[in-house]
Parts: sequence; C-alpha cells; structure tokens
Amino acid sequence: MIPAPAAPPRRPRLSGALLVFLACALLLLPGCSPNGKSETTGGQKKRGAAPVTIATSRHKTVPIELGATGSIEAFATVEVRSQVTGTLKTVHFQEGDEVKAGQLLFTIDPRPFAAALARMEADLARDRAELDNARRAGDRYALAAQKGYVSAEQADQAATRVATLSATVKADQAAVDAARLELDYCAIRSPLAGRTGEIRTDQGNLINANAATPMVTINQIQPVLASFTVPERHLKDIDKYRTAGTLKVMIADKSAAGEAPAGSLAFIDNTVDPASGVIRLKASFANMDRSLWPGQMVDIRMQLTLLPDSIVVPSQSVQTGQKGPYIYVVKEDKTVEYRPVTPGMRSNGETVIETGLQAGEKVVTDGQMQLADGVKVEERNKPAANIAGAKGTDAESGKNSARGKQ
Repeated sequence: MIPAPAAPPRRPRLSGALLVFLACALLLLPGCSPNGKSETTGGQKKRGAAPVTIATSRHKTVPIELGATGSIEAFATVEVRSQVTGTLKTVHFQEGDEVKAGQLLFTIDPRPFAAALARMEADLARDRAELDNARRAGDRYALAAQKGYVSAEQADQAATRVATLSATVKADQAAVDAARLELDYCAIRSPLAGRTGEIRTDQGNLINANAATPMVTINQIQPVLASFTVPERHLKDIDKYRTAGTLKVMIADKSAAGEAPAGSLAFIDNTVDPASGVIRLKASFANMDRSLWPGQMVDIRMQLTLLPDSIVVPSQSVQTGQKGPYIYVVKEDKTVEYRPVTPGMRSNGETVIETGLQAGEKVVTDGQMQLADGVKVEERNKPAANIAGAKGTDAESGKNSARGKQ
C-alpha cells in the first residue's frame, strides 16, 4: 500500500491578547524616515550636549596665606586694687566708662593717713632739733678734750649721741615718706587708658589692702591683640617672610560690609606645644572703630607673600581621579578635553594651576560627572535664557489670543 501523504504542518494561531500587545508596541515605536534617521530628531543629532557651567582661567596676583581661628585679647589688662586698708569714700566713674591714664577712679578716706603723716612729721622735727643740739655739744666736748678740760671718753660719748640722733632722724624721714605715700594711695588712679569693667565694691565699704578681688578691671582695647596658633611646619616660612618685611594679618569678619580689619604680626612664641604641635602667634590691630572685643572668636588670615601672574581657576573645576588631579577644558568645537594639571595653593575659592593650563582657556566648573574626553557640552545658563524667552513668548501669544477672543 502506498502511504498517504503527510498533512501539512499547522501554523500556531496567535491569541487575541498577543495581537493587541503587538499592535500597541508598533504604535509606540518612533517613526523612522526612509534614510534610517529618527523622525523625532529630524536627523540633526543622535545625542544631546551635556549641560555644564563654564569659567575662564585668568592671570591673578595670589596671596600666600595661612588660615587659623583665634581670639581677641586686650593689649593690656590691669586689675585695680587698693594698696592701703581704709573706707571707700568716693567712686569717680561709671561701669564701662572709657578712662584715661592717670584718671582718678576711687578715693579712700584720707583722714587717718593724714593724721599719721602729721605725727611722723612731728617726730622728725623733734629728732632734728635734738640732733642739732647734740652736734653743738659734741663740738664743745671735742674742743674741751683737746685742751684737757674733759676726758676723751666724754668727748666720745658726745660724738656717739650725734651719730645715734642722725640715724633716728633718717628713720623718721623714712617714716614720713611712707606715711605720705600711703596718703597718696588713698587716691586710686588708672594706670592706663582703656575701658572699665564691673565695679566690684561700693562706696562706704571697708577696703583691704591687696585684696584677692580687684575693685575693677581695665582692658586696653586700642590697640588689641589677636592670639592664634599654626602648625609648627609653617614656622620656617613665617621666619623667612617675616625677615623680608612685616607680615600682614587680616580678620575675616563675615558680618562686616566694609574692609576686613588688618594688622601685623607682633609676637611669635619661643616654644612649640609638644602635645599639639602648634606654635602660638599674636597680631596687633589698631581697632580704631572698636569693632574687636576681648574674648571674641575670629577667623584669621596671615599673608606671607604674593604670587604675581598666577593662573587661577575656580576650585570646584579641579577634580581628582585615579591618575591624579585633572580639569575638563572646553575646546572651540564645544567638546571637552581631559587635562591632567598640577594644582597649587587655594585662596578665596580659587586654585592656582602650576602646570597643565594656560590663561584664557575655558574650564568646566560643574557637571563633570557626566563628562568624558570628547563629549560635547553646552552652558547651562544659555538654555535657561532661551527657555525663559520662549516662556515669555508663549505667555504673550496666549494673552494676544485671549484678547482676540474677547
């Protein structure tokens, strides 16, 4: 028997759900032009330019500075105490007053001290009179002893009395000077010009000599000192540039609208702190506007020298990769070039580029994460301006259409 021919293979039928899915997928696919380019882009570009911010490198004189945090100190501080014990009679100033050197501050009741001085002066006058009489008697005894009228012993006794009374007069004079000095101490005067603090006692109180608590504290705030520390590794540079001239020190006052207060380095400590490895410095400021107060914490910048004609870029343009620091340089065709560089010091948000870059070249300051060598870029602010203009145009056209409908 001849076998019957095999039946043709049956084609699998597509389910209705699968057909609907394929139809939707075809509708979502972008249309293509006959030349194979995307119709939505019009064949202009396959990949959009990366939006970045751009800055231009430039020549600049850059200061070499050391930064630190310090505190303001009074140029001089005096704790005023009484040098005699007595009753406080008068206070001649108010708390917080500006006082001059030699200005009267307190008065201790002077009457007991004046009486003591008068008593000492009386004792001195009495002993001086006795000394004059003893000297005349000594002269007579010396002449009589030469003629044999009195013994030599009597003449010696007269000379001894003269010497004793001379010593007594000197002691009396010293006592008078001490009493007069104590009377002068009843008037307590300011030893320097400055600003007074809190008055620690009131008139009528008994004041003890050299008490533990001062009567008032005076701070000299014109000029003032700024105390700060720097690592010991900078000491050699500080000595080097200080030899060439006075080092300028500035206080970065962020709240001040004007120029930052400027002073000069006034003191370098003679010992490095072995525990922290820092050395203490002090700078002097004239403080004519009295903007600096003792105890105030400040940011300090000490200028060592100036680097003229340096190439600087914004610090955020310098990136660090596996091969070291680099910068993306924007070329004329709006593509970027990966450029290894050697960065130097930083100052006020800018970094000195020692090698790898020329002045006038454009660098990318933001958006580096999406870049690679040869990627095309565009500045962010330019599209933003265009978009803003487009929005303005759309708004105007909308207004005009609305007016037309009205």
